[in-house]
Amino acid sequence: MFIDEVKIRVKAGDGGNGCLAFHREKYVPKGGPSGGDGGRGGDVILVATESYNTLLHLRYNPEHKAERGRHGEGSKRTGRNGASVEVPVPVGTVVYDADTDEFLCDLTEPGQRFVAAKGGRGGRGNARFATPTHQTPLEHEPGFPGEERRLRLELKLLADAGLVGFPNAGKSTLISRISAARPKVADYPFTTLEPHLGVVKAEDERSFVVADIPGLIEGAHQGHGLGTRFLRHIERTRLLVHLVDVSEATGRDPAADFDVIVSELRSFSPELAAKPMLVVASKIDVAQDPERIRVLEELARSRGLPFFKLSSVTGQGIEELKRAMAARLLG
Repeated sequence: MFIDEVKIRVKAGDGGNGCLAFHREKYVPKGGPSGGDGGRGGDVILVATESYNTLLHLRYNPEHKAERGRHGEGSKRTGRNGASVEVPVPVGTVVYDADTDEFLCDLTEPGQRFVAAKGGRGGRGNARFATPTHQTPLEHEPGFPGEERRLRLELKLLADAGLVGFPNAGKSTLISRISAARPKVADYPFTTLEPHLGVVKAEDERSFVVADIPGLIEGAHQGHGLGTRFLRHIERTRLLVHLVDVSEATGRDPAADFDVIVSELRSFSPELAAKPMLVVASKIDVAQDPERIRVLEELARSRGLPFFKLSSVTGQGIEELKRAMAARLLG
């Protein structure tokens, strides 16, 4: 199951209370105040890791609480600090305050850490309040509470290129041909219900990552179909590969399909629609009318977009497309 958005509650540890104590020892008639400070509460820390690729483990474990600090003790002994809690999240997780929707952090590198809730400071013991004119202080502080907040975590895949297009445009088949990814492939709408990542090797042994984004439909930016659920996953990409089914099986006009997807990208994010794009006429092996391909090619050329013809079934055009993607991404 692919889970790319969850809400969790984090509670840092409270600080330990300061101690009220006076030193009592034989032959030491004026031992004085000896109450130690309380320990600091533990933090709750989000840690980016490549061990997870979804947020599923947090859906069923939404509460994360750090240990409180120990109370101070006599003889000016400071209480032990509370243990912090580390919460692993996938690389690419964006953190928001669930109550205010404030952006807090973007964890884009393995090992990157974010203190989601800071532990409370320990209270001061009465030894801290002693002065030459106030030698028997009774004052001591309780520990300060640790931070508590509700967070919304949103996962955005880290990929160099994103495959976009209508359902059944051939995205899943293409990524299965150019990488080791094996998404489900079938001839019905919304076969792909979760995004897939594939590593593609270029001819010089360098590689880049491609994301297969579940099919979009008209009105996706308003929540239609799979809605905006997966559009966020192509926000980080540097290149869009737009597959358009040119076969007659769709009953739609390829040029109109192209405009619909571009409009959806623009409505979701103008920056997304402005990314470099390759236009690919897919399923040319079953296209009966060459006019459908010609019209799409003229539309792409008129907008200054590179155009490719592809059949993932026969392999026609795959290597040419891979070289073009590598040239754009790897230089």
